Amino acid sequence: MEPAGFASSREQFESLIGFLDETDAAGLSHAELEERLDRDGRELLRRLLADHLALRAVREQRLEHVIGDEGIKRARVESGHARALETVFGTVTVGRLAYRAPGLGNLHPADAALNLPVERHSHGLRKLAALESPRGSYAGAADAIERQTGVRLGKRQVQELAQLAAVDFEDFCAARRPKRSKPEQLLVLSADGKGIVMRPDALRAATATRRARAGPKPKPRLAGSEKLNCKRMAEIGAVYDATPAPRTAADILARDDSHEPAPGAGRCQQVVVRQHRQEHRHRHQTRLRRGRPTRPQTPPHLGRARGRQQPPDPTDPLRGQSPWRKGHDRR
Repeated sequence: MEPAGFASSREQFESLIGFLDETDAAGLSHAELEERLDRDGRELLRRLLADHLALRAVREQRLEHVIGDEGIKRARVESGHARALETVFGTVTVGRLAYRAPGLGNLHPADAALNLPVERHSHGLRKLAALESPRGSYAGAADAIERQTGVRLGKRQVQELAQLAAVDFEDFCAARRPKRSKPEQLLVLSADGKGIVMRPDALRAATATRRARAGPKPKPRLAGSEKLNCKRMAEIGAVYDATPAPRTAADILARDDSHEPAPGAGRCQQVVVRQHRQEHRHRHQTRLRRGRPTRPQTPPHLGRARGRQQPPDPTDPLRGQSPWRKGHDRR
């Protein structure tokens, strides 16, 4: 027998099956089918979630003792209380019982059972906002969330959801405190800081006062002396354990006269290669500043079709000389 609470979901599913079984769907391309299934399939998931929440509201049992933080019992119970919830599938309605007392706010134990947030948006949307926000702007994060879920959020909403995802940061770190390290291990502390240009309203009081005395800076690009009193230091630190790995000179130098690199010499080779690349880049930039080409030009006696050789010009006075020197031996 069909559950009465899932009639809307079954209706959407039958509609989707009927569309795929019709002759109109047979003439669509795979891209058009993907777009249609993505839209109708998301609506099917939304109806499944809505029907499940409605069924839970019908089956909710009345509790005898519901006491708030102030210690007063809620003796009156009313049904028909509902709230909207914006999920990754769309907007659904959550119905639940309300436990009331004169002069006090209502309590909804079903909200705690579902772990519903205080705000309208679900934890799934909060997670997407926290993942997409660091990748670019808030507008770009809103566009990415809309592409994934079909839910359109504003820039301010994305910013608030990303901030709400970090409210439990300290409790999370306290719950995941690592075990005590062994005596033979090293305790490594690392820290780094970077000055970030702040909005005027985000500066500290003393820094904002000094900037106000210095006067406005209308130029879009500031000089070194003009960057004072407009930044705050963003700092990050890390603490971790490490097993010591001492090295000797024999681990870095060659083992014998064969110049075969010893284990651990790869780091030295990387440093040499990096220095060589930096020198090559410096020479390249120097040639560009002096107006000289960075690589030899094609010799005049070679054709364009994959270097097809042509007979040299016997009247050329520089025949036989390097094409690099020709025309570029003087500045």
